Amino acid sequence: MGDLSCSNANGTNVYSQRKSCWYEEEIEENLRWCFALNSILHTGATQFQDIQLLDTKPFGKALVIDGKLQSAEIDEFIYHESLVHPPLLHHPNPKTIFVMGGGEGSTARELLRHKTVNKVVMCDIDEEVVEFCKSYLAVNTEAFGDPRLELIINDARVELEKRDDKYDVIIGDLADPLEGGPCYQLYTKTFYELTVKPRLTEGGIFVTQAGPAGVFSHTEVFSCIFNTLKQVFKYVVPYSAHIPSYADIWGWVMASDYPITLSPDELDLRMKQRINGENRYLDGKTFVSASTLSKAVRKSLDDETHVYTEGAARFIYGHGHGSAQKHDHHA
Repeated sequence: MGDLSCSNANGTNVYSQRKSCWYEEEIEENLRWCFALNSILHTGATQFQDIQLLDTKPFGKALVIDGKLQSAEIDEFIYHESLVHPPLLHHPNPKTIFVMGGGEGSTARELLRHKTVNKVVMCDIDEEVVEFCKSYLAVNTEAFGDPRLELIINDARVELEKRDDKYDVIIGDLADPLEGGPCYQLYTKTFYELTVKPRLTEGGIFVTQAGPAGVFSHTEVFSCIFNTLKQVFKYVVPYSAHIPSYADIWGWVMASDYPITLSPDELDLRMKQRINGENRYLDGKTFVSASTLSKAVRKSLDDETHVYTEGAARFIYGHGHGSAQKHDHHA
């Protein structure tokens, strides 16, 4: 999906002194998103995914996996604060956390800022991506070296199923459900019901990133993930935020069998008491705003009937590294 091209100032593909390189990502069939590059720092393929590290002019260093921008230096704090802090703050005393995915290390970094947390198990399927991020993303060096972090290389479903431990918070920091990608099965009702929910402690909270959540793009997977979690948990809270480097609003869904409602003031107080350092993006009012979806999206979420199952999956636009050999299996 992601293409690199070089052109001169007037746009023709010739080499000249005014040459600039561009990264282009196909967001959907008739829509592409381009940004200028300073340089390509690394490009390669792991057993599971294609991986690139780009030094971009607008967004700093950017990690691209299977042609989809995963994380950019300049605005990843919006994504990671939104993923981590709402579930941990709504939990009365989160001590043990299990992260599905998260190989980049930024989710662990935000989790380890919480004073209550004494164990974070981070389980990513792709060792090469983890090692790559350890080498290149200096912002997470401290998190990777924290003794509270236990790093496991495995399929998150297999790992959760074989463990007897229960966790206060389970976090899905997975790539989007992409056809041929390594993790679409970790968005299914069966997985939430039989694997995730039994591994939560009493009062436990689950959160997952849930794909694009814009007025038009939210029907790709966001509404469906929300509806699927609604079949499994009593309380489900969808929320979203604009992430400039993604060129869209992004969505998360938080779920529990216990009420997850706190006022902005209560959230602010817990942030002050529990989190080391200042958040750049998230505070009480920001979360209230994030969880107040637009009329169009709310109506669509209320009307959504599709439940995500292995036989009836939905995918975001694009294809994973393994799609060529696995396509028939998913069809």
